Amino acid sequence: MKSWINQRRLSFKYAINGIRLMMKQTNFRIHIIVFSLVVVLATYLQISSNDWVLILIVSGLVFVAEGINTAIESLTDLVTMEKNKKAGNTKDIAAGAVLIAALISITTGLIIFSKYIL
Repeated sequence: MKSWINQRRLSFKYAINGIRLMMKQTNFRIHIIVFSLVVVLATYLQISSNDWVLILIVSGLVFVAEGINTAIESLTDLVTMEKNKKAGNTKDIAAGAVLIAALISITTGLIIFSKYIL
């Protein structure tokens, strides 16, 4: 039983380290700043619980996409640091996924906040 508990503890330790590493990335920090502004605005406007859930889901989507993008970029750099079309395409696709998540998040935010502002 102790072994199982130690494995869970190590899993959390590694995951927290991963979050720390993500927070060193400029784009991740930008997402945190934007999310913080959204939270302030949502609190000020007293948005509904359902709207909060939507905001949290799409924001989480962006953070997860950025984390996966960072991991893919790191792994690609580990495999090759040389200029390589396939490696570049891999990074571009991962970055494109983050852009899609961000655009979905922005669109959702605009729809939600327009109800309270307009």
